[in-house]
Amino acid sequence: MHADLSFRLISKTMRLTDYQIQAIRQLARQVAGNQSRVRVFGSRLDDTAQGGDLDLMLELTESVDNPALMAARLSGLVSRAMNGRKVDVLLSAPNLMRLPIHDIAFQEGQLL
Repeated sequence: MHADLSFRLISKTMRLTDYQIQAIRQLARQVAGNQSRVRVFGSRLDDTAQGGDLDLMLELTESVDNPALMAARLSGLVSRAMNGRKVDVLLSAPNLMRLPIHDIAFQEGQLL
């Protein structure tokens, strides 16, 4: 019961419903496999903000052959699941360059 309460508090803080969180997790696994993790960062973590896009970082343990295609695929699927909301997807994988935006996502983001 305690874990369920924590989950609900986290989902409220992210301005995402439980259904949206589950859908994002499922779509991330569909696109990148069961070992992938997804993190929300940016304006969705600000309870005082309204609207806005959804910023996701997909964390991968394996190298990615076509990162642009993977990011675009996840973005499109999540956008459809969220009624057309704009979704930006950042990838983190061993073979990809780490940029300052990755540091922000790791430091401020919340795992789903």
